[in-house]
Amino acid sequence: MAHFTQDSKNPGRSVLELSVALSDNPRTRPVIEGRVDFEGLRLVPTTVHPSEMFWRQLRYGDFDVSEMSMSTLTILTSKGNRDWVGLPIYTMRKFFHNEIVVRKDSGINVPADLKGKRVGVPEYQQTAAIWTRGVLQHEFGVHARDMTWWMERNDDKSHGHSSGFKAPEGVSITPVPLNTNLGDMLLKGEIDGIVHYIANNNLVDRSRVDVAADPRIKYLFEDREAESARYFKKTGIFPINHCMVIKRSVYEQHPWVALNLYSGFLAAMEQVRKESLAWMALYYEMGLVDRPVRNVVTKTPMPYGIKAARPVLENVTQYVYEQGLCDRRVALEEIFAPNTLDL
Repeated sequence: MAHFTQDSKNPGRSVLELSVALSDNPRTRPVIEGRVDFEGLRLVPTTVHPSEMFWRQLRYGDFDVSEMSMSTLTILTSKGNRDWVGLPIYTMRKFFHNEIVVRKDSGINVPADLKGKRVGVPEYQQTAAIWTRGVLQHEFGVHARDMTWWMERNDDKSHGHSSGFKAPEGVSITPVPLNTNLGDMLLKGEIDGIVHYIANNNLVDRSRVDVAADPRIKYLFEDREAESARYFKKTGIFPINHCMVIKRSVYEQHPWVALNLYSGFLAAMEQVRKESLAWMALYYEMGLVDRPVRNVVTKTPMPYGIKAARPVLENVTQYVYEQGLCDRRVALEEIFAPNTLDL
């Protein structure tokens, strides 16, 4: 729990100690490894897989600060839950729709072929699934109600357990039996495809087999990089999956923490950018990358803050609403800390 302790680097000075849960990725690694200073703060990081992290935060409130599912945070906010304050620090961004895997014998070769098929998902309300369904609907005319859904996480281990999840009207969702999992069901032909397959070892998700390595399975978008480039060029959207949150009880007592955390994570991102630029320059000199790629690294394509990310954030809150997961459109001003709204 948050408390003041002596600053080991500056004897006689106290700092606020916060427990922090992070997934291990390039953007968070400088924080996990203690390579970033946070003014007035001492962070005690724990590396946790996001599936487990979100479950632990929503169920037990294990950490003062953590990553959080954008969709679940939006749903909770729509229902008046004020346990968490969002920070415009985005630790996971990805083109999720290009991760759809399908059986080669399912007859699914283009998105429209998903209509009438059995599709698995770890959790229906998770942000990756919301982005994927949003793209399928708005880019390819395939609606969630066009498929039958199988959800792996049981009620006890799901985000929805804490947010009061109910299947949206017109959408069929069947729980995966506890004696099996999505990966095994796909390989046995009991489902035709999976949205956002998770096989990482954690306390929430049950699948473990690498389905993409099985010769019977393929990605729906076989040239995944080309599809990502097409979507980004058309929409300008680089989907945001996770943001950071702080317990409201900590924020209300110490509102300055929000901006100090933001500044520290921004410094971590800058470290990653500079490190990437250094090896990118070497590769460029060797002729292994071209100048446009190097220019992307020079100006990060993943800015933090509200202003730069507003179109993406408003897109995902719109998808949460239009997919029937909350009964009203949630404004960003309700989700994020007031002192971060001008960033």
